[in-house]
Amino acid sequence: MMGNRQGGFSLLELLVALFVVVLVTSLVTLNIGSGDRDILLRAAVEGVADSANYALDEAQFSGINYGLAVRMEDDQGQWRYRFDWYEEGPTGWRAPDSGKEVFAATMLPPGIEVQLELEGATQDREALLANSTNPQPQLVLYASGETVPGAIIVREATTDELLWRLECDLLGNFQALRNGDLIGEEDL
Repeated sequence: MMGNRQGGFSLLELLVALFVVVLVTSLVTLNIGSGDRDILLRAAVEGVADSANYALDEAQFSGINYGLAVRMEDDQGQWRYRFDWYEEGPTGWRAPDSGKEVFAATMLPPGIEVQLELEGATQDREALLANSTNPQPQLVLYASGETVPGAIIVREATTDELLWRLECDLLGNFQALRNGDLIGEEDL
């Protein structure tokens, strides 16, 4: 005679299934969460390039020179890089009067190193230390439509891997190059 066994799952089978679901969910969450820094970095670099292109147009339209300052700041014992926009006024450089959203300061995520090249010469790291008393931009976008050619090179701090290269030519054309290469439509 066959035993009267009811259909269904045992407690052990339910626990194993629950464990598998939790494990898979954890792995998916870790994989999605690890890309946060890359997404933030891409948004920051492309935001600086877009703001620079806007600043050059605004400089030509208004007749006011705009400048970009690249600064290193100590953030709780960790160096972080910050991009600040300025416009030239009668008394020197100041925060822009218009376009507050476009010219908002941009802070790069931790674990990033930035190198600034202007006219083929690499700027000293000490020149990037924040000077709040008399801020001077390193990269000036002139009302004539010109700018100093150069590049902002963004690297991984621990491995020195090239992550982004933000290039600027003499005519003020800014390009954000991922890993130093042009970004195609398929990369977007």
